[in-house]
Amino acid sequence: MQNKDIPRKFPHDFLFGAASASYQVEGAANEDGKGPTNWDVFSKIPGKTFEGTNGDIAVDHYHRYKEDIRLMAEMGLESYRFSVSWARILPDGDGSINEKGLKFYNNLIDECLKYGIVPFVTLYHWDLPLALEKDGGWTNKRTAEAFVKYADICFRSFGDRVKHWITFNETVMFCGLGYLKGAHPPGIQNDVKKYFQATHHVFYAHAKAVETYKSLKQYGEIGITHVFLPAYSVDDTEENSRAAEHANAYETHWYYDPILKGEYPPYVVKHLEEKGWTPDWTGEELDTLKRNADHNDFIGLNYYQPIRVEKNHEAVSSIEHSRETSTLVPGSPSFDGFYRTVKMDDKTYTKWGWEISPQGFLDGLHMLKARYGDVKMYVTENGLGDEDPIIAGEIVDIPRIKYIEEHLKVIKKAISQGINLKGYYAWSAIDLLSWLNGYKKQYGFIYVDHKNGLNRKKKLSFHWYRQIIETRGEEL
Repeated sequence: MQNKDIPRKFPHDFLFGAASASYQVEGAANEDGKGPTNWDVFSKIPGKTFEGTNGDIAVDHYHRYKEDIRLMAEMGLESYRFSVSWARILPDGDGSINEKGLKFYNNLIDECLKYGIVPFVTLYHWDLPLALEKDGGWTNKRTAEAFVKYADICFRSFGDRVKHWITFNETVMFCGLGYLKGAHPPGIQNDVKKYFQATHHVFYAHAKAVETYKSLKQYGEIGITHVFLPAYSVDDTEENSRAAEHANAYETHWYYDPILKGEYPPYVVKHLEEKGWTPDWTGEELDTLKRNADHNDFIGLNYYQPIRVEKNHEAVSSIEHSRETSTLVPGSPSFDGFYRTVKMDDKTYTKWGWEISPQGFLDGLHMLKARYGDVKMYVTENGLGDEDPIIAGEIVDIPRIKYIEEHLKVIKKAISQGINLKGYYAWSAIDLLSWLNGYKKQYGFIYVDHKNGLNRKKKLSFHWYRQIIETRGEEL
């Protein structure tokens, strides 16, 4: 690995941004023709979310987007990554278009451009139109075909101004938590066959959407965003090293290979055949993955932590999951019982039990490059979930500043080592609704006061990030 001098500043074409998701910020759940989604229903089931929080109002970005974009501009954001709510555009998933939904996103995009903020649009960040969920969700190919129709509408409606597109956010999360852990809609536990079927339909929908986008010749870029969860063995023993290889095959290769190589990893496919978990896929679907692999312009990485793994020796019959244990806290066996994640004494963790490891990210980036070559990448999410202290009326989120600072340092180093990273999107631009943790856990640069009319307030990190962007990270 070459250790060139680390440049003083980030490259001029590196985008500094922040991110959000429609369900977590917009609110206006039943307004202006928006249809119901899986989350509108699931979040109302008792016990599914912290204190019964839901996205009916969220932080009311739908009505306050002008104020929020103005604050982002004041912070110096070069780009804003947000998601479109499918049910605002097509209320029942694949029927008639809701013009008021298109109008909202047209206004939001124009507001970004007014301030010179580059819109980076995610088409699917987990809020599925309810009619499709009721018809089998991602286990039904109908949803994949409906997604392609929806994507096409967005490309044609917004593509004159939007030049950066993400098809899906974190397939491993909405499929894994939906069909293995039951913590997300449709709330099914331990149905491994459905889990793999759902992931396959997502990858197929992605490939078809990429094909559609390229046919329109809009001269932008399109990719997908995955959780990046590199697995490392707890020690050098052979069995634990094999456990890490197995974890990387299932957590990384299964998600990245069909996108970037156009085929599924043979190691996992062989296991699925042995266990009877192979998705019902067709030759045409597999061919669609193959012929579109070279058309992906980038991959998005949502990195929060690595996983430390060891061989699991305990019998796993049927794992029971709770809301608290479903979100990647170490200490659980894998769904197939092959390995288990471990909390290590010499590592640092957040209040929610996630490891803080910038070095784990740097090592992981080199793992990706070794497997996939010089693929263009964006860090589409990275940040610290915390309960921010308020001291004398100021939100003093120093742990967040430290967290982002350490990760930006390794990103700068990675670029100097030849990793093709083109942007960083902090999660999140503004405090928002956590899917499972409500408003208890904050991520944003902008504070939202739920006891005082959802008033916005700049945190310490807001001013710090503005300085980082202004100086292109020179002081890091």
